[in-house]
Amino acid sequence: MKFGGTSMAGIERIRGVAARVAAERAAGHEVAVVVSAMAGETDRLVGFAQAASPLADRAEYDVVVASGEQVTAGLLAIALHAAGVPARSWLGWQLAIATTDAHSTARIEDIDTDAVLASMAAGSVAVVPGFQGIGPDGRVTTLGRGGSDTSAVALAAALHADRCDIYTDVDGVYTTDPRIVPRARKLATITYEEMLELASVGAKVLQTRSVELAMKEKVRVQVLSSFNDTPGTLVVGEDEIVEQELIAGVAYNRNEAKITVAGVPDRPGVVAAIFGALADAQVNVDMIVQNIAYVAGTTDVTFTVPRTELALSEDVLAKAKAAIGYATVTSDAAVAKISVVGVGMRSHAGVAVTMFRALGDRGINIQAITTSEIKVSVLIAEEYTELAVRVLHTAYGLDA
Repeated sequence: MKFGGTSMAGIERIRGVAARVAAERAAGHEVAVVVSAMAGETDRLVGFAQAASPLADRAEYDVVVASGEQVTAGLLAIALHAAGVPARSWLGWQLAIATTDAHSTARIEDIDTDAVLASMAAGSVAVVPGFQGIGPDGRVTTLGRGGSDTSAVALAAALHADRCDIYTDVDGVYTTDPRIVPRARKLATITYEEMLELASVGAKVLQTRSVELAMKEKVRVQVLSSFNDTPGTLVVGEDEIVEQELIAGVAYNRNEAKITVAGVPDRPGVVAAIFGALADAQVNVDMIVQNIAYVAGTTDVTFTVPRTELALSEDVLAKAKAAIGYATVTSDAAVAKISVVGVGMRSHAGVAVTMFRALGDRGINIQAITTSEIKVSVLIAEEYTELAVRVLHTAYGLDA
């Protein structure tokens, strides 16, 4: 069972979490719990570290920001004791959760579960702080923002758990954002691949790395609400879903900016020069379109980057102008990416044309397109985001 920051935000909510854990144990289950820091606490701790030094040592930074989960793990163990449930906290270095040495962005490599399994078999609930582990040098590490979901899935895999229940402030995975489309439907099941694509293109329900790990380790994940008892959404392998929908959902992402590098010499290696410079600056490029330019011997290259990295990208390209030899760079931050996702695309034709036709009928211009085996994404003007989501939700028959 994993509980997010809103679920752990204050003593009363922690008591509510303890009650849920106690109910699972009373039903005969052995239970391990992974907790996040209280809502807003990690931001507060990051602020302290940055105030102390904008260039804080990453290992000491991890010591600071990992403390939020340590507090909630201890508090939940105390609340469980008060409710008559045997429990103890297991910090990342006590398990141990072995990670790489990349402080603040570490990846889990191994979890030693012998002591925890023995404790759980004896009837004790294991309470584990998410987001943290121990590096090869014995120092505390953290997994990056949202890393508690990854901690939970990794622990579930290591324990060979029947299921990993992730409790959050939403009660499942919907066909799209219910705030935009009130008729959005909650999905009873969704495949790992669909959840991974939805998470990568804007859905905020689960962290992308946790879904990747769940798919790799075949961990069944259930998304539930901490605040009601309605059924959630089960994320499983495709073989567990009897009747597969054509489209699982429509997602959107406003954190996009478009850059066009015009007048690029049309010769081998020039595109590598553009994206090599951006990669060296750790800029994550998404959609890419290469156009045939009107001037002979040149081409135009259009691509998207996170909006937060637009200024950095423009600076990198300006410094690389002599090496690339382009004429101009233009940018547009008022764009959004809209995606439709579904494993049913593999066996059905016409999914993309339905999308293009539905948007065209409403006068929404498509600026770029990218696809995968189970996803079609388009770039449009940001002002049409909500209209596009509603139109596509209806076009694919997803309305409740």
